[in-house]
Parts: sequence; C-alpha cells; structure tokens
Amino acid sequence: MNTLRLALLSLAALVAIILGWTFLHNAPREPDSSARTDGRRASPQEVAAMRRAIERTVAGEPDYAGFFDELKAAFPAEYEAFIARAAEGSAEAGEGANADALMIDAARGLRRSHGILAASADGPALDHYFDAKLAFLRALAGADKALCVDFLSGGNGDFVAFLRAHRPLFAAMAAAGLDAINDGRAKRIKREAPTDEDFHTLENALRAQGLSNAAIEALLDGKATIPPLEDGEMCQAGEVYLQTLAALPDAARRRIYGFAVQLAVRS
Repeated sequence: MNTLRLALLSLAALVAIILGWTFLHNAPREPDSSARTDGRRASPQEVAAMRRAIERTVAGEPDYAGFFDELKAAFPAEYEAFIARAAEGSAEAGEGANADALMIDAARGLRRSHGILAASADGPALDHYFDAKLAFLRALAGADKALCVDFLSGGNGDFVAFLRAHRPLFAAMAAAGLDAINDGRAKRIKREAPTDEDFHTLENALRAQGLSNAAIEALLDGKATIPPLEDGEMCQAGEVYLQTLAALPDAARRRIYGFAVQLAVRS
C-alpha cells in the first residue's frame, strides 16, 4: 500500500470516528439578548462573578459534573485556564453560563492540548473511548439521518437540540476520552502504525457486512459518489464501519485506533 493510500485510509478513520469533534467546535451557541453591545471591558468583579456562576452551573449539571471534577483533578492547570477563559469571555459578551457550551469547549480544549496521550493508552481504555463514539453515533442515526451524515462528514449542522436530549451520551464520550488520555499519560504504550494487512482486513470485513463499493470508497477513501448516497445508506455505512472496526483482532484494531487519535490531534 503506498503512502497516499495509507494517508487516505487513515484520514477516513477520522471521518467516521474523530470528526464528531468538528461539529462540537462548530456547534452554534444560542444568541443571548443580554449580550453587551457597548464594547466596555468586563471588570474584575464581573469576571469573578461569572466564574462563580460557571462553576455553579457545571457542578449542578449531573451529566457533566463528573467530567469537570476529573479534569480538575487530572489537569488542574488546564482546568484553571479553561474556567478563566470561559469567565472572561462570557463576562465580556454579557452571556450567561451554558452547561452544554461549556462542556463542548472543555472537551475540545482537552483534546487539543493533551489528546495525543490517548494514542498511548492501554487497549481497554482505547476500546472504551471508541465504543463511546459508536454509542453516540447510533443515537444520532436513530434521531436524524441527515444530521448523522453531517456528523460523519465533519459538517457544521445544528446539533444543539440533539446534544440537549442526549447529554449522558455526550458526557460519556468526553469522559471516555479523558480516561484514555489519563491512561496514556500513565502507561505510554508504543504502538506501530497500521499495516497494509490491517486495512485490507478492514475493507474485506466491510464487504462481508454487505456494504456497497460506493459506501466503502466513501468511508475509506473519502470519495464523493455520483449520485451521492442517500442519507440512510451513508449513515448506516458509518455505523457498520465503526462496528466492524471494533470487531477486528485486538492488535489491528488498536493500531488503527491509536493512529486515528494521533491524526485527529495533529489535523
């Protein structure tokens, strides 16, 4: 397998596994009618008050509180910097504390700063991380096929309502990522890159699951089909892809998982 083919296949893993973070980055926040328009800088007292409001908000949300507690314990400097940025930004904009937006921003920031460590996690921690992503995708597939396809392609659709209705799944996905990062920091496991045989095994397994050539090419090479696959077929293909990847032999699966984590952080 040449380098280009390997790159394409590796990036395809991001499409179905990692690019869910892209939609989190692009998820729109609700406009706040109280947003400041006078350009005045927030005072230290206003920032301090907003910080207290933010910490009350995250502590009072049962689905998210555990993630923030673990973040604070594992990465105190990261937690402190996040809370300070969030407090200053919200105070400057005149916005209230929003638990979903805060969770999105915290998970995204952690992935950017420490996400590479998850590639060095032990096998079970990596498996759990990607299992949580699959569970999130399954819920999305059952709720809105078009939104599911947007998630698979790394689009910036309106996921806000979906997140509100599926906070436990979102929290579980973020917590599994944090657990993998902590595990990787502790164990520092070195893995080889995926082999040609790994990807060949994956492609054959996808065919055995009944995926069409067009769907496989869309997933593994990022090719746009003409005409485009219907939302239902593409969404199902993404789900089958993650299920099939999860069923690969341990060594091959975890090589692909680790490599996908590395690419996601570096992209």
